[in-house]
Amino acid sequence: MAFRHAIGGTSYVFGDLRTLLAKATPFRSGDALAGVAAVSAAERVAAQRALADLPLRHFLGEAVIPYEEDDVTRLILDSHDAAAFAPVAHLTVGGFRDWLLAAAPEEVSPLARGLMPEMAAAVSKIMRVSDLIAVAQKCRVVTRFRNTIGLPGTLSIRLQPNHPTDDARGVAASVLDGLLLGAGDAVIGINPATDNIEAVLRLLDMLDNVRTRFDIPTQSCVLSHVTTSLLAMERGAPLDLVFQSIGGTQGVNESFGVTLGMLREAEDAALALGRGTVGQDVMYFETGQGSALSAEAHRGVDQQTIEARAYGVARAYSPLLVNSVVGFIGPEYLFDGKQILRAGLEDHFCGKLLGIPMGVDICYTNHAEADQDDMDTLLTCLAVAGVTYIMGVPGADDVMLAYQSTSFHDGLYARAALGKTPAPEFAAWLERMGIGESEAIPAAMSPALIGLE
Repeated sequence: MAFRHAIGGTSYVFGDLRTLLAKATPFRSGDALAGVAAVSAAERVAAQRALADLPLRHFLGEAVIPYEEDDVTRLILDSHDAAAFAPVAHLTVGGFRDWLLAAAPEEVSPLARGLMPEMAAAVSKIMRVSDLIAVAQKCRVVTRFRNTIGLPGTLSIRLQPNHPTDDARGVAASVLDGLLLGAGDAVIGINPATDNIEAVLRLLDMLDNVRTRFDIPTQSCVLSHVTTSLLAMERGAPLDLVFQSIGGTQGVNESFGVTLGMLREAEDAALALGRGTVGQDVMYFETGQGSALSAEAHRGVDQQTIEARAYGVARAYSPLLVNSVVGFIGPEYLFDGKQILRAGLEDHFCGKLLGIPMGVDICYTNHAEADQDDMDTLLTCLAVAGVTYIMGVPGADDVMLAYQSTSFHDGLYARAALGKTPAPEFAAWLERMGIGESEAIPAAMSPALIGLE
């Protein structure tokens, strides 16, 4: 089905839904690289106007990637909840935007299972930044493992103690630094320098030793490939969360060496361990605009719509945590601070609208046209929007992955500026330990923290 809209005497024609969504997307370098972006501002506005008039029901009948060719499309359509969709089924995309801005939180959150990712992507494309923030703030997504994440008024932080050689002392120093600055309630999560099973087992043991020794109500994760996590569980490792990078097409997931069936197998294995105390949400996913194009698996779909489809994958496995590593892939996909800002707010909005516990790694690579001021702006916008969690990296500079993110101090700023707190169980632990009350380091949290003195 073709879509048409005229501006200033010029009629613009968009051959199918995939093209319409791509042309309506606010400009970003990745779509230009893929050859799917609008060629002018006028064409973009025409596409946005045509998209605004499109009935939401249309998405149920036209897939951006054919059902028979893509398992992500099949997952999205087969899991669609018609009853949850009913309250907005009569609306156009533009009408849906208006409805979201006027709705109360208790009306928005129940929609999640009734919305296809493409619907969320579509409405985000005709929203201003303030719209994305205002609606995301209404979405309530709460998850649980050893603490409760996503409650109103909270902001969690992933403590990310990466080290270029997985050196235990280096990791331990970063863990201590983060805990003493109130980070770690989302997860203490290490990106290992190698996916070697022995190294992963050592890191898992060390993190579990820290947690149990000080009775910290949080979860740990070594962000290895899902197959490595399965092997670790087979060998009796103290694994809390299963991690995997995922994308919005079958092809991009295959490029990550993963299938939907493999994710289900890993979830079942982690659930069988029963390691959670207040809940059993055991999956942790990371995503990022541009991964499908990088893998040559975008199928002509714009990168933001593909990103939203990744949230449709995540949603199927009831994750504890999901985050968009928004500026990590590089300027080929998000060129500068302005594009990173918009993409981060889009990702957070779409994830929360779809019922995902959405965090954002507020980050950039050193060859992007961005700096820490841009990240401060995005951090502040996301904190106002109710982001579930952010990253805590020593000095905001990840020495293993070689990119710039947010620091432990940035998390403290966001909490203080907006009156937010950590997850309640973790906040109570900080109080018991005397952390945050003074500059003194509790004796129990000395460098002997991990038995590495």
